[in-house]
Amino acid sequence: MIYLDNSATTKPYKEVLETYVTVSEQYFGNPSSLHSLGLEAEKVLTKSREVVAKLLGVQSKEVIFTSGGTEGNNLAIKGIALEHSSRGKHLITSVIEHASSYETFSELEKKGFEVTYLPVNQSGHISIEELKRALRSDTVLVSLIHVNNETGAAQPIEEIGKVLKEYPKVFFHVDHVQGITKVPVHLKNNHIDLCTISGHKFHGVKGTGALYVREGITLSPMLHGGVQEARFRAGTENVPGMAALAKALRMSTDKAQERKDHLIQLQQKAVNGLQEIDGVVVNSGIGDRHAPHIVNFSIPGAKPEVIIQALSHQQVYVSTKSACSSKLSSPSRILMEMGLGNKRAESAIRISFSYDTKNEEIEAFIKVMKKEVPKLLQVMR
Repeated sequence: MIYLDNSATTKPYKEVLETYVTVSEQYFGNPSSLHSLGLEAEKVLTKSREVVAKLLGVQSKEVIFTSGGTEGNNLAIKGIALEHSSRGKHLITSVIEHASSYETFSELEKKGFEVTYLPVNQSGHISIEELKRALRSDTVLVSLIHVNNETGAAQPIEEIGKVLKEYPKVFFHVDHVQGITKVPVHLKNNHIDLCTISGHKFHGVKGTGALYVREGITLSPMLHGGVQEARFRAGTENVPGMAALAKALRMSTDKAQERKDHLIQLQQKAVNGLQEIDGVVVNSGIGDRHAPHIVNFSIPGAKPEVIIQALSHQQVYVSTKSACSSKLSSPSRILMEMGLGNKRAESAIRISFSYDTKNEEIEAFIKVMKKEVPKLLQVMR
């Protein structure tokens, strides 16, 4: 099996699953209970929070555990917008956000908020000058995806942070789901107020995540009914899931330090191989402004699901668009906003790697592509 859909989800590390099972069996008490079982579970939760905070370079009380990226983005965006609406109802984001952010902004527009959607160029990046022009006296939030989940385009977070430092009343939220452990971001140095991560993107288990909320920031909670997670997220905490999250983040961070050049080599190999195939157009870039673990390409005129099924029969697994949108038949919103045209947008395919992806797997993928694409193009003709 060759698994090249790591941006959709990663395979949990064996050690992470062992942690999840051990905590589930031995520390099953409710961490809000006052008896010894509850107190033991609370200690595990506290330790997990401390580990995550240390790896993110923040305080443990600034880490709010969630169920993943979608909840984290919703809590950050709605939480700020609703809590601070008396000060202003203008929000800024981009046209290439993940659906969990993009649709959240659409919902807030229905509730009377005004949203500025920053355009991107053909490489998928916003303009700093356009961001500056969009800022107003009633702007309360700038929310941007760091690494785009379809193309890997990485926004200039450091430059954006410097701009927003001059606007202390504007909150800065970063969707770091695809960037975490792949494209580092220093939360404090870049003046980031809120940051979303998701465990299953770095070999944790599904249903786990965290939202960094800078000390002193108030949010309107999405869930009510308890005092858990600093009152920002009511509900009994997923103790084994968060212990697994901490384990996965530590292991993936260690691998990133050991194998930081490996993903770059895989990406270059994949791009070079794809560019040798007639009919294939590579949509994503490489280099400092792009994440090293994502490659997006198109076969104009072809249906991507046909290619995906052909590759699946060879036990090669890739995807179209974002996993959250892959079952929609419409062209990729991201590629359309980049100005790449309908044919490329409706035939886009994404491959994505992990630190465990092997060079031989990329070579095998290219070999299969060189075999299957001519067959597809022949049928199309």
